[in-house]
This record gives sequence, C-alpha cells and structure tokens, in this order.
Amino acid sequence: MRGINGVMKKALGDMEFTAGGGAINWFPGHMAAAIRAIRHRLKLADMVIEVRDSRIPLSSANQDLQPHLSSKRRVIALNKKDLANSNIMNKWVDFFDSCNQDCIPINAHSKSSVRKEKRKRATVGPLPGVTQDIAGYKIAHQPSIYVLDTPGVLVPSIQDTETGLKLALAGSVKDEVVGEERIAQYLLAVLNSRRTPLHWRRHLNNRRMEGIQYEPEERHRFNLNDLQPKRRALPNKSDAVYVEDLVTEVQCALYTTLSEFDGNVEDENGLESLIEVQFEALQKAMKVSHMAAEARLRVSKKLLTLFRAGKLGQFILDDVPITKIS
Repeated sequence: MRGINGVMKKALGDMEFTAGGGAINWFPGHMAAAIRAIRHRLKLADMVIEVRDSRIPLSSANQDLQPHLSSKRRVIALNKKDLANSNIMNKWVDFFDSCNQDCIPINAHSKSSVRKEKRKRATVGPLPGVTQDIAGYKIAHQPSIYVLDTPGVLVPSIQDTETGLKLALAGSVKDEVVGEERIAQYLLAVLNSRRTPLHWRRHLNNRRMEGIQYEPEERHRFNLNDLQPKRRALPNKSDAVYVEDLVTEVQCALYTTLSEFDGNVEDENGLESLIEVQFEALQKAMKVSHMAAEARLRVSKKLLTLFRAGKLGQFILDDVPITKIS
C-alpha cells in the first residue's frame, strides 16, 4: 500500500467528498435564547463547569462564550471519557494544565448528567437538544449550593467544515442536519488516514481462533438501537455475542480493504475510491441487501452507531495543540 507513512495534503473536512454538502451549522432557536441567558446568569455564578466532549476537547468548546468564561473560576469537564483514548486524554489534561485551566475527565454521557442529585434530576438523553431551558437545582444545604443547568449551545456559524464534521460524528449535531452518509464518509476517512483498521489485526486473529459462538437464528433479535446510551436492561447473552461478532465482521471488512488497497490514502481521489470499496464491503458484512432501498444509508447508520457506542475503539478526533491557547 503506497503512502503508508505520508502526510495528508488536505484536511479531511476540506476534501470534496466530505465537504460537498456545504457548511455545517445547527443553531435552533432555543440555543440563541440560551446564549443570551447564559451571559446574563454568568454574573451570578461563582464557578463554571464547562462540559466538553472528550473526543473533541477543542471542537466542542463554544468559542463565542470563551471570553465570558475566562474571567470566571472554571473547570473543564471532559465527558464520555470511556469513549476517548486514555493515553491521548492524559496529554489533553497536561495541555489544559499548561494553560492554567482545571480539567477533569468524567464518565458522563450527557451534559446534564454531569450534575448528580438524588431528589431532582435534569432530563437527559443521548441526542443533542434535550435540555432547552436553564434550570436551577439545590445540591447542598450547609452551605446552600445551587447549580444552574444550561442547554448545550453551539455557535451560530461553525468555523470550518472539519469542526462541523467532528461535532456531527460525536453526535453534537443532529444527523439529519448533515446526513448520515456524509458523516460515515468522514468517519471512514478518519479511520483510514490514521491506519486504524491495520491495528485490529491481532484482535481479528484472536477472534478467528475463538470461532463463531452464536446461533444464526439469534441474529435477527438484536437491534442496534440497544447500543445507544440509555437506561435499559442488560442484553441477553445471544445479543451480546451477536454484537461482538458484528463488530468483528465490520473490522475485518475495513482491515481487508485497507490492507489490500494499492492506492495512496494521502491522495484525495485514492481515499475516496477506497471508501467506496469499503461501503460495498460493509454492506456485505452487515448483510444489508444490495436490492434494499437506501442500503447505503442503512450501512451508514449502523456504522455510526457502532462508533458512537465505542465498539470500534476509543478515539480523540482533535489533535493536541503545539502552542498554548490563551
């Protein structure tokens, strides 16, 4: 495979096949109202807990609010740390420390769930936009401590396509705003540019040694929606085994197509052609009929579900900056 150690000449978000959908912006009405309210309420706050996504520590920051937050005592809480690469996460914590910013990785899967209180809880969910109003909660009595839970807010105009795609891939922008196929293309571009599938070889060999451990008739019982972060009963053993084997099939498809690719993944046309081959391989791996309507869309949705559930590994999409951020 050529270009294995090369450097991408163009940002993934700027490539024609990922940027073709145009600029990415999602700024519903409740966000505009929330930003105005946040700026006003900041005057009353003694401390701010700024919740960001561990997979996108910079891209998930609201740049319009940073000047207002910098004057406050602030803790950056990086949620969903279980989905982020722990080694790179440590580098991010060191980076924020070098910028004199307190940073704590946490295992929460929504902004509102960062605040835990026995008697009252904010409505939480795996999709963006669940919290739309500012709500106050008393979490201690001696002394009295109150928490103001605010909606997650984006900027009216996302600075570049790459940042928008990262936000969409992490689930911070609704899928229908960007399109599942476009997000899946970007995900495959990220995996290929990092040669991630090549690192799955040992795991795939181990899985082949273990052999198939579920009955074919059990396959139809599993729903990929079960991977979404929500309260639910644990899946039965056949479901869990099926998910593991599905992940193996997906990883095998991506590993095989990348390892056998004789083009250059640093070249935009080469990367695009590889991704087209991978969509075909994934369709077979996921057993999505070629005759099925919107087959590519179904493949994209399944691939994104696996990624967001951490089934393809732990990732951090943002690179640690070389210089400090003021």
